[in-house]
Amino acid sequence: MGFLWSKPEPWRTIRWGERDTDLQYIKDFLLDSDMQQIRILFFGPVGVGKSSFINTVHSALQGRMYTQAGVDNTASTSYTRKYTTYRPRERGSALCYPFVFTDIMGLDPTLGLLLEDVDAALRGHVRDGYEFKVDSPLSEGDDFYNSAPSDNDRVHVLVYVVPADTSETINERVLEKIRAVRRKAKDLEIPQAAIFTKVDLCSPEIKKDLTAVYQDCRLKKKMEQFSADVGLPMSCIFPVRNYHEENATRHNVDSLVLDALRNILNFGLDYLQFKSSSNQETGRPEAGRDL
Repeated sequence: MGFLWSKPEPWRTIRWGERDTDLQYIKDFLLDSDMQQIRILFFGPVGVGKSSFINTVHSALQGRMYTQAGVDNTASTSYTRKYTTYRPRERGSALCYPFVFTDIMGLDPTLGLLLEDVDAALRGHVRDGYEFKVDSPLSEGDDFYNSAPSDNDRVHVLVYVVPADTSETINERVLEKIRAVRRKAKDLEIPQAAIFTKVDLCSPEIKKDLTAVYQDCRLKKKMEQFSADVGLPMSCIFPVRNYHEENATRHNVDSLVLDALRNILNFGLDYLQFKSSSNQETGRPEAGRDL
């Protein structure tokens, strides 16, 4: 008598089919301070799907396909060249959510984004529209240099975007750049997370059934390897699938994306509350403020 194969127990719980609940949570999300927004900066190697993820989040929030962030599937260099902020709006409303997404140039083993520009972005010194250069960083006196950043200009959550299908082959020089940025963010006490894109390309089981994402051993091993490579806890890594061929949204895709967004927003909120309480207790200026 043969044995029937059964799926392993999911190693993480997710609310499949509760898209509306996740949407309502995000609609009700408020900042209990004078802050107007949480700034989420997306960062990662060239061609990993940063812009596609931003479009996918917008699509999940709007309930329709959304393509504001430019994407180029043929590019071997970073398609994103400018520092760009996207402000998601509530569905059927002109009101913006209390969070923004910032997209920057991708990392390359030799050229690409300069670490000095990442540091400037984290501190809020980069203005929208700045075009990144591969040979010289933004400097004081430049029209796009913000010499007096407000709290809203600074980054509150740094999110690495990693391709699940090729995560174990990321160039070592790119990994070292990620580690260097991670150290800069840690010095500024900025919370960090990672998005694993293209999960459907790393496993035939996930490609067939997206709800198997937290039962797939191969994907989990890839996430654990990245966690070990850069030092980011597994609890801060979220697998997603971007929209890339659909003409309508799908609940399972939205469920993964909205679950990741909920956690990222909570990281940002915890950071703001911690900084606010710390500053009240010590009477010192907020971290990152120029003295």
